[in-house]
Amino acid sequence: MNLRSSARKESPDVNLTPLIDVVFLLLIFFMVSTTFKRDTEIKVDLPEANAEVVQHEEKPLEIIVDEKGRYFIGQQELVNQRLRTMKSVLLKEIGKDKKRTLVIRADQKSPHGAVVLIMDAARQVGIVNLSIATTRSADDS
Repeated sequence: MNLRSSARKESPDVNLTPLIDVVFLLLIFFMVSTTFKRDTEIKVDLPEANAEVVQHEEKPLEIIVDEKGRYFIGQQELVNQRLRTMKSVLLKEIGKDKKRTLVIRADQKSPHGAVVLIMDAARQVGIVNLSIATTRSADDS
């Protein structure tokens, strides 16, 4: 008596072509969707909150932003909060001296967009030295 079947069993085959296609598509998806490090166009030199006062040879240009987002140069308020107005004021005040320091004195409650508008205008007119004014905290004394 022969209990073995007469049909010959074939070894299972694994077709790798669909697997390679799926891996290739995943690779392309991750390459396209990955965000790479982007350097910002606006370079900001933030002063340390506990640093000593730095003496400048020339008086820096100071722009004050109040809590409502209004801009002041000295005691004079700007007529509006548009980028074009800020650029023309910066060009008028700075002149050809693009290395003159621009100091932003923003109220703690001022809108973030108001400060960003000043930094963007400064970058567009070519100002290279930018500082944001801070006060020394009571804990550092």
